[in-house]
Amino acid sequence: MAFISLLFVSILTHLVLLSSAERETYNISCEPFHCANLSEMHFPYKSSMQPHNCGLYTVDCSGLKVQFKEGGHWYKFSAISQSDSITFNDTQLMAEVKSHRCESLESFGLPNPLDIGSVSSDDIVNLFKCNSSLDNINLPTDFRNTSCGDYSIYYTTTVDDDRNVYIDDNNFPRDQCSFIRLPTTIEYGKSRDFISLFSHEFSLHVHVNLVCIQCHNQGRQCLFHDESQSYYCATTGKKVVLVAAIASASAGLILLVLILYWLMRKFPASKFIYLWKKPNQSHQNVEAFLGKHGPIPCRRCSYSEVKKMTNCFTEKIGQGGYGCVFKGKLQNGQLVAVKVLNQSKGNGEEFINEVATISRTSHVNIVSLLGYCFEGSKRALIYEFMSNGSLEKFIIEENHNQIEEHKYLEWGTLYRISLGIARGLEYLHRGCNTRILHFDIKPHNILLDKEFTPKISDFGLAKVCTREESIISTLEARGTVGYIAPEVFCRSFGGVSPKSDVYSYGMMVLEMVGGRKNISPGVDHTSEIFFPRWVYKRVVLDGELGLKRITNEDEKTQARKMIIVSLWCIQTDPSNRPTMSKVIEMLEGSIDSLEVPPKPYLSSPPRPSSTEFSSGFTSLQVQSSTSLE
Repeated sequence: MAFISLLFVSILTHLVLLSSAERETYNISCEPFHCANLSEMHFPYKSSMQPHNCGLYTVDCSGLKVQFKEGGHWYKFSAISQSDSITFNDTQLMAEVKSHRCESLESFGLPNPLDIGSVSSDDIVNLFKCNSSLDNINLPTDFRNTSCGDYSIYYTTTVDDDRNVYIDDNNFPRDQCSFIRLPTTIEYGKSRDFISLFSHEFSLHVHVNLVCIQCHNQGRQCLFHDESQSYYCATTGKKVVLVAAIASASAGLILLVLILYWLMRKFPASKFIYLWKKPNQSHQNVEAFLGKHGPIPCRRCSYSEVKKMTNCFTEKIGQGGYGCVFKGKLQNGQLVAVKVLNQSKGNGEEFINEVATISRTSHVNIVSLLGYCFEGSKRALIYEFMSNGSLEKFIIEENHNQIEEHKYLEWGTLYRISLGIARGLEYLHRGCNTRILHFDIKPHNILLDKEFTPKISDFGLAKVCTREESIISTLEARGTVGYIAPEVFCRSFGGVSPKSDVYSYGMMVLEMVGGRKNISPGVDHTSEIFFPRWVYKRVVLDGELGLKRITNEDEKTQARKMIIVSLWCIQTDPSNRPTMSKVIEMLEGSIDSLEVPPKPYLSSPPRPSSTEFSSGFTSLQVQSSTSLE
């Protein structure tokens, strides 16, 4: 018993020293730094070698570059003032516009202003980049229109002092356009063509909340108080008075020793070690991720806030192996969907994947993550609310019962949905600074808003890699039976790549066309009817497709396009599958230009005991190869 008491005191002393050491380490790692011959730099800037929580904007001293948002463009600068201004000498934005590409225009965009800090300019170009020209659009005052590559640009210059007044984008469909803020040197109101708005030399102003600057100068974290709507510094640990520590610990120490002695006699010690280590490891993994990635562009909520926004979880709108989804409402009246996780595999990997991947994205066909909760064992993800739910309920006949007639989607709507999903996947594969592989594309994970705009959701199995890393290998298969590409569960077919998502997309679109699952996990191979083979015969013979609700030639053409493109997507050899960019081109092009692909010969993959694969913290080996994009 004396040994246990001594051990407890030793552990307590060690934790106090460790806590002190951690505070010292924090202060050391966030110390001011120098870049070339520039003056000393500190918060809101941090060097690329420092942790994310040391600053809001990352500076690369080796090339004198600064990045304002994760995944964004690295702007080259020539001078930087610790007060509030940066002078830039960067030609890439101007080159992007002059070359009429504009494909990566989003990466040059300035971050939207936040309470904690903002990046602004004396004048700003506010623009909407749209996939195609908009017909019968009522352009707001002072807006101009031009084209840039395959995109239509609607733009205006505004005084950035009025940056809190956001442009009303109701005239611009969210499924076709994205909003971007770019720096300019042209004074407000001057009539200039789009290209001449940009120069390689320009200045930006950085504004940071004064309280947060004081917090970081003191080595403390800057926090936001909901009730007072103000920022404040987190309190540091106070030194424990020795007399009070001894007095408070004496009674508790005796009680603790007695309890430990009784438990160790009654239960094996190994069981307690396992029960303590497992949840603690998961908690550490998530906290380490959040600390490493610093300020994530969505709000961290407390569990009490989650309960309040869902009215104590009264309205459940979905359920899965991960937990339940509840309908909620934010203080500003916005409706949200709150996914409450009741279990987490792989030491929190699904939760980390969701936050890591969706927080990097901004696209009309990707569901928006508005916030998250991580408090002890409580974990929740807060998304924008999709009033029409998942695509699955509109296309799959559940339990062999007919879908209600009014819920059937018209062929034109199905075609637009398939095109929107393709654009979302193309963005994940090409539009981000990092490449994101979803690994679980299926109707259940496609959400529809009130206008039936599709949005890709559920990134729990996703993987992130750089754009140069086009082939990855995982130690375990992941995905859902019926949508998994052959190379994912059998490496002899090839390497896992963005083409694996293309396969899942093809199987999903075939289900949209056929109104039934291509492969049912509940049947054996002998009784299985493989829909892709059946529809392939119809396409080759150029006969009637035998599909329901086709009323005219336009709908027949749309259905045939979707089928041919899908059959290309589910080719067994990944090299024979198109990229998502090519898929979009095929869907938007003429039916006469589409060739019929080779016959698909692979049936469903081997069936596990569960319909879903997932892996723990699987080590990834990234192989360099020629880009598949």
